[in-house]
Amino acid sequence: MSEIDVSAIGEDIPLLEGLRTTRAIRRLKPDPVPIELVRKVCEAGTYAPSGGNRQPWFFVAVTEKEKRTKIANLYRSTFRQYIVPAKQAARSPDYPEAKKRNMKAAIYLAEHLHETPVLLFIAGWTRRGQPQSQALFPAIQNILLACRAVGLGASLTTAHRAHGEEIDTLIGLNPEKTPSIAMLPI
Repeated sequence: MSEIDVSAIGEDIPLLEGLRTTRAIRRLKPDPVPIELVRKVCEAGTYAPSGGNRQPWFFVAVTEKEKRTKIANLYRSTFRQYIVPAKQAARSPDYPEAKKRNMKAAIYLAEHLHETPVLLFIAGWTRRGQPQSQALFPAIQNILLACRAVGLGASLTTAHRAHGEEIDTLIGLNPEKTPSIAMLPI
């Protein structure tokens, strides 16, 4: 496999085209993602607006196979419970094909999450003892758009939150002060 020249990756994508064409990509290649590219998309996250310009976000990229595998196993245990009603609904002849495709892609992601080269966690300071989830979503959107601009597939998931404290501790976050809100498999 050839090395990716990060400096040669274009960033020129018209804004509205990026908004229109960014999709949740759940069938990800297991190929390594250069850390410079991860830094580049995280930098885009820092340009997001935030209330009072507090910029309450932290980005934690997990690339170590052992940690990704442990996270994937925890994720799957939650996902299996979550997907049961959707699978039952999909048996109906009236169930939309688009929803079936999305469900299959979500199942694929859950089954192959451990192969994903980067699990990017977005975390933030708590305020008055509460996570600031809403303050992090503009940064998350910027990261997803940046992934689109540089040719990386990514999606947003929050299913890991069922094991939030355990996962946050595993990746070096303090679950009470800086809990993760979202995970972006890239």
